[in-house]
Amino acid sequence: MEAEKWGRRIRAYRKLKGYTQEGFAKDLGISVSVLGEVERGNRVPSHEFVREIAAALHVTVEELSPKE
Repeated sequence: MEAEKWGRRIRAYRKLKGYTQEGFAKDLGISVSVLGEVERGNRVPSHEFVREIAAALHVTVEELSPKE
């Protein structure tokens, strides 16, 4: 459940910022398949990965965090 919430938030912010999955994965230095797993909720992102995603999207970790 938690992974799905992170995935939805990350996907929404990525699209809001105009990134494709391919472009965003390249900027993060990861494969598209890893990003896809995170966005689909099949993989829980680590705290460090969340910080990297937030920095790449120019948002705070708090903004990116799923709301309860």
